[in-house]
Amino acid sequence: MSPPLDFVPVWTLILGLGVFFYVLLDGFDLGVGILHRFAPDAEARNLMISSLAPIWDGNETWLVLGVVGLMAAFPLAFAIIIPAVYFPIVIMLLSLIFRGVAFEFRFRDAPHRGFWDHGFATGSLIATFAQGVVLGAFIQGFQTDGRSFTGGSLDCFTPFSILTGICLVFGYALIGAGWLVLKTEGALQQRARRWGRNAFIGVCLAVLVVSIWTPLMETDIRDRWFGWPNTLLLAPVPVITALIAWATWRALNDPASHVGVFLGAIGLFAMSYIGIGISLFPMIVPHRFTLWEAASDPSTQAFLLVGTLVLLPVILVYTGWSYWVFRGKVRGDFGYH
Repeated sequence: MSPPLDFVPVWTLILGLGVFFYVLLDGFDLGVGILHRFAPDAEARNLMISSLAPIWDGNETWLVLGVVGLMAAFPLAFAIIIPAVYFPIVIMLLSLIFRGVAFEFRFRDAPHRGFWDHGFATGSLIATFAQGVVLGAFIQGFQTDGRSFTGGSLDCFTPFSILTGICLVFGYALIGAGWLVLKTEGALQQRARRWGRNAFIGVCLAVLVVSIWTPLMETDIRDRWFGWPNTLLLAPVPVITALIAWATWRALNDPASHVGVFLGAIGLFAMSYIGIGISLFPMIVPHRFTLWEAASDPSTQAFLLVGTLVLLPVILVYTGWSYWVFRGKVRGDFGYH
């Protein structure tokens, strides 16, 4: 009898792309929310909101895809990771809900618009920080006994995970500033460049600290990056990251560059994502279980893949069409043009 088909690489690619698209799309969305509290006046705040209004509520689709895909394709990983990061996930979800309510109510409750604006900014900040805590806890790994999580509910809150939470705030602020540079003009665009420069410095410091701390924390990661000949083979990763950072800084200081900051921030996120993948692959529960060990039965993966391969192109087309339709600059008087 022939061996069953291996769907793990396919599901790894789907989940990897789903998480990456979520980080990018909801990342700039949350980043604009973080920067919203620094807007100088009501007109600037309205412009920032208007730049998101047509597309913001579709970005969480990728979060749903990632969570459902993890639960269905890698149930062991889901059973360990979710209890381990339960509190930051709950905080994130509550913040996203309140943020969404604030987004809608600021249009319908004009007398209290200031309150809803603060709610939108605060919800964006807390949700971003909570996502960073989840990331940091994931990189550190979880305490397990066999196939069960045996750690405490608050074990995910460590100095490293708190640092990654702060790092992600700077990262989302940078990509949010890039979105505003792309979508706005005049004084708000110049202000977004200043915000972006401040966030960029935070991102560079964050990448440096995390890149040093992570291999010091885990022997396997240190050996993977600094063992010979891996050091030579992986050298292009930091080199390309440095070049992207240089190009992003130039774009932040070039008044003629409108898309460069946004693309540079995407590039920095992509290289960080690749770095995490290099550090942890093929582990899906870091330092405990590989993708293959945590995968569901091949028949289950095949069944789920049929529906996913139908829905995924629909999501991609809908997302792409939305961004294409609203591809111009945003104006406070009549929206996009």
